[in-house]
Amino acid sequence: MARDSRHAWRSQCCLVLLLLLLPMVSSTTTTSSSSSSSSSNQKLALGEPQLAQPEHAHSIRLDGDIILGGLFPVHARGERGVPCGELKKEKGIHRLEAMLFAIDLINKDPDLLPNVTLGARVLDTCSRDTYALEQSLTFVQALIERDGSDVRCANGDPPIFAKPDKVVGVIGAAASSVSIMVANILRLFKIPQVSYASTAPELSDNVRYDFFSRVVPPDSYQAQAMMDIVTAMGWNYVSTLASEGNYGESGVEAFIHISRESGGVCIAQSVKVPREPRPGEFDKTIQRLMETPNARAVIMFANEDDIRRILDAAKRNNQSGHFLWVGSDSWGSKISPVVGQEKAAEGAITILPKRASVDAFDRYFRSRSLSNNRRNVWFAEFWEENFGCKLGMHGKKPGSPKKCTGLEKVGRDSTYEQEGKVQFVMDAVYAVAHALHRMHRDRCSGPGLCAAMANMDGKELLSFIRAVNFNGSAGTPVTFNENGDAPGRYDIFQYQINNQSATEYKVIGQWTNQLHLNMEALQWASGDWSLPGSVCSLPCRTGERKKVVKGAPCCWHCERCEGYHFQASQFTCELCSYEQRPDHNRTGCQPIPIIKLEWSSPWAVVPVFISVLGIIATTFVVLTFVRHNDTPIVRAAGREMSYVLLTGIFLCYAITFPMIAAPDVGVCSFRRIFLGLGMCFSNAALLTKTNRIHRIFEQGKKAVTAPRFISPTSQLFITFFLISLQLLGVLIWFAADPPHTFVDFGEQRTQDPERARGVLKCDISDLSLICSLGYSILLMVTCTVYAIKTRGVPETFNEAKPIGFTMYTTCIIWLAFIPIFFGTAQSAERMYIQTATLTVSLSLSASVSLGMLYMPKVYTILLHPELNVPKRKRSFKAIVTVATMTSKLSQLAAERPNGEVKTELCEGVEPTVSSTKTTYVSYTNHAI
Repeated sequence: MARDSRHAWRSQCCLVLLLLLLPMVSSTTTTSSSSSSSSSNQKLALGEPQLAQPEHAHSIRLDGDIILGGLFPVHARGERGVPCGELKKEKGIHRLEAMLFAIDLINKDPDLLPNVTLGARVLDTCSRDTYALEQSLTFVQALIERDGSDVRCANGDPPIFAKPDKVVGVIGAAASSVSIMVANILRLFKIPQVSYASTAPELSDNVRYDFFSRVVPPDSYQAQAMMDIVTAMGWNYVSTLASEGNYGESGVEAFIHISRESGGVCIAQSVKVPREPRPGEFDKTIQRLMETPNARAVIMFANEDDIRRILDAAKRNNQSGHFLWVGSDSWGSKISPVVGQEKAAEGAITILPKRASVDAFDRYFRSRSLSNNRRNVWFAEFWEENFGCKLGMHGKKPGSPKKCTGLEKVGRDSTYEQEGKVQFVMDAVYAVAHALHRMHRDRCSGPGLCAAMANMDGKELLSFIRAVNFNGSAGTPVTFNENGDAPGRYDIFQYQINNQSATEYKVIGQWTNQLHLNMEALQWASGDWSLPGSVCSLPCRTGERKKVVKGAPCCWHCERCEGYHFQASQFTCELCSYEQRPDHNRTGCQPIPIIKLEWSSPWAVVPVFISVLGIIATTFVVLTFVRHNDTPIVRAAGREMSYVLLTGIFLCYAITFPMIAAPDVGVCSFRRIFLGLGMCFSNAALLTKTNRIHRIFEQGKKAVTAPRFISPTSQLFITFFLISLQLLGVLIWFAADPPHTFVDFGEQRTQDPERARGVLKCDISDLSLICSLGYSILLMVTCTVYAIKTRGVPETFNEAKPIGFTMYTTCIIWLAFIPIFFGTAQSAERMYIQTATLTVSLSLSASVSLGMLYMPKVYTILLHPELNVPKRKRSFKAIVTVATMTSKLSQLAAERPNGEVKTELCEGVEPTVSSTKTTYVSYTNHAI
């Protein structure tokens, strides 16, 4: 199906060509020779009137054995329907003369095509593809058979057709859009085409453009070179600007394709300049480019005319110096696009296929004059344009103040600089010449054109063209790959303005498969050497991740890695492990500092101070009791139980030190053992005492016999039994969970990682603490209950009431401890508050017991020894009777109105009881 459609399309094209050539068939006169063209040019130069327009007034024809076609943009594209505009001195005349010069050299070379003369048929494309298509039909006229059977002259004779020149190959065109249009026609007639400037990647398609070759590298190489430049500059956000047509659009498409593959450069927007721009179109283009002001770099695949008008629009809109132009080879190192708008073009980076100036062409072109260059039908127009004068009345430069003398000299009376593509024009001509030479060597046995080459096959000539390998006019090798493309070799230029306001295109590097750029040679607007930016978003700071904007991978918002996250990559933040926190730059993690309660901390100083005072006081009491061990007060207090109670008080003070010490296995073991043991000692002893008092008086109400287990030995046994339960629980705890330390990273895991700390702790959880202290608190509550029951015992009998006050106060202390301790569980200062609260509570409990139970006794022993004397012993029955009657009297006094007390005789009560002195009664001396 594809082959059939191709044949059908080819037939249609042939039909169109025949229709286009139909008016030419009616011509019955022969075409004029090159002499007619020359004579007309001479007449124009002499100022004579031009009577008729020759057939080849818009083409150049050189006779020869083999004719080469040439397509050159001698004129710019016309406006408002006019096909051709102003003359192009460099891109048109320089290149055209380069082809003529190359043909002259080849014809003079005895070693290249000996005795074979090359001719030429050169046409003007007027920088317009449609106009070039019409002109290129000239090249295929000889290959179209003309049927004149239906045509007769006025006298009835058959018409005589002028035999057109057979063109074996075409040099050109310049613009890619023109080359594509012409290539579609030439391939139908198998005419090889060698371009000197067309770089569109589309032309590398060897299926669609199989007869097309070029001595310049395609834009796919150029686009890669431009991408490498953008990357080297650190730009990642650029706009593209293309002239409508194959050259601009395919070049930009190749650049965008490479940018997508590399992923490092984003396209802000792609702007296209239409073929026929309306007034104000270029101002709108600049305004559109300014919609993305961060995309300062603009990749340009535009023709020379569009480049000039874009720079002019940037100048009019006061944007000189804002844009960073990166121009393709259509800009290269040309002067014409930047004349008058140097500031707008300053800093522009352009590329151009690697070339060298051809000195022989310079000598040739400088020697051209009106008299020796009559073969160029456009040279008179060039003369007027170049010297700013007018040739006679019919000159093409209206309004010129002066008249041309014909004695002007190129390079002397005008500026001259060789156009950049001159080398490639000559290389293209030489490529065809070398191919013809090899074909001549294979086909012909001697010099001169033989019959075998009279009707040469274009496909065969194409194979010879693709196989050439020679050094070109500038000394660089000329070769073609399988697609007809030349290798990629580029020079990198920058348009600079120096301090003396002189402008130049300075070579700053080259590209041959990879970029070699001299960054130190770069200079930007106003002599600035710093590298400007063209980025959508500035790089994120250390510790920030990129949040890419949807649809614009080069645009992002910077988000700081918060909390315990660190920057794992440009786009991600990851959470540090639990025992680590982000470092200062948030580029990694570092261990969280481990702390413990220091001795110098205020949270430790106060509990230690209280503990030290308590230990001193307890030691003083113990020493006092030991020294006065046999005195009545000590004996009345119960010596054995007092020492047990004082031991518990001492342990309550001493536990402060292991609670504050740095945790290790030994310290943790001490904490487990002694945390509840001190309270257990104290509360067990007090419970045993209050229980004994309660049982004694309860028993006295029933009988005069003493209750069982009230002896000191029994009391000690009961107390140590209660203590052993605490120790048993600790042993079970040790067996089930051996003591060890751990670091709690959650306690001080603050929102700010800089303040996060790991707390070195013993493995005592809140539940373990409750269990450890729970038994002691149970003893305390039980003791308090007995204290309440024995509150009615007379104060002259033992220490029931001081024990009651002690227990009440202790309960208040621990009731205050619970909300403080557990209410600060979520505080960052938890370790300090809970440790201080626990140790102070234990010390206060011990201080209450020490102060209420033993300080009065020590006071009496030391300051009132006269009271510490033995009293008369009383029987157990007398003691119980007195205590019972005293209790009843107290109840009766409370029931009498107005405070009156009725005296009642109590049987069995001793008549004299001292009310002014405290009598210490000990139960230990009575028989049970």
